Amino acid sequence: MYDDKNIFAKILRKEIPCNKVYENEHSLFFKDINPQARIHVLGIPKIECIDFPDFILVANDKTVSSFFRSVDLVVDKLNIRDDGFRIISNSGINGGQEVPHFHIHILAGEKIGSLR
Repeated sequence: MYDDKNIFAKILRKEIPCNKVYENEHSLFFKDINPQARIHVLGIPKIECIDFPDFILVANDKTVSSFFRSVDLVVDKLNIRDDGFRIISNSGINGGQEVPHFHIHILAGEKIGSLR
């Protein structure tokens, strides 16, 4: 069950401010307050969904498409396409998910280390 008290739900309701990078009717992208790279942007859909599988289950095709096309727009807006970037989505306890609202991390601006 979706917890509407999570920090991303509060950001979407504008109860907590964010440093917005990009927004449209389906998604919001903002700078991470605890960046793990020089550039660290979070992207969240504007629907109640816990993780990636839940997002795919509850979102309509237009929302899914818009969200991932927005990732591409943000990559251009951040001017990181040529130098490279990493996109991460953590899902569940074993996947390291900390906030129970589907989100992606865009990391860039420096050489990102290997996962192992």
